[in-house]
Amino acid sequence: MTAVLFDMDGVLVDSEDYWVEFQREEILPATVPDEDVAVAETSGMNFREIYDYLDDEYGAAISREAFVQRFTEATEEIYTERAALLDGLHALLAELDDRGVPTALVSSSPHDWIGMVTERFDLENEFDHVISADDIDAASKPAPDIFEYAAGEIGVPAEDCVVVEDSENGIEAAARAGTVVIAYRIDAHGDIDRSPADEVVASPAALRECTLSLAERL
Repeated sequence: MTAVLFDMDGVLVDSEDYWVEFQREEILPATVPDEDVAVAETSGMNFREIYDYLDDEYGAAISREAFVQRFTEATEEIYTERAALLDGLHALLAELDDRGVPTALVSSSPHDWIGMVTERFDLENEFDHVISADDIDAASKPAPDIFEYAAGEIGVPAEDCVVVEDSENGIEAAARAGTVVIAYRIDAHGDIDRSPADEVVASPAALRECTLSLAERL
């Protein structure tokens, strides 16, 4: 049996466009003002772990509380007002369901953030599993932990899971977990390293075709 695991930010919704802008223009200059840190360095990480990473690597100029507050203030606006759903997502999920292919939403975001998206876009009952990095005490992407955990929860071997990811850290994490990786190319990430992916697509239509093809082939 095959399963399809979807990342949320940058795949299911175009929120990564706004998160990248927020990190580049606001959070990174505030947290590490004397360093030139690329957004790709932290993309795909849980936001709390971004602070730990920046503090460990560069030394944070603001407190953890101030960092979390900035993210919290941005969250509701991005998810409830600005982000748009992947074109054709409901139809894709319905087709996978018709074929008996289990699906999961697998995200580094906390469950309350995921809930904003699933509620707004009527996705509450569309996935067989909804998995947050907060569900496990493990390393963040690019470590493979979350995808290994998701495969275990679904009951499908990692090598029989198709993962759709957009960020460099997410693509690497999925590849390290041994899954079949579709890299969804979005403008927000620019020219990142997508070489660990098995397939690279750049439109919702191509993503749908590739996902269904791989789910049938495995």
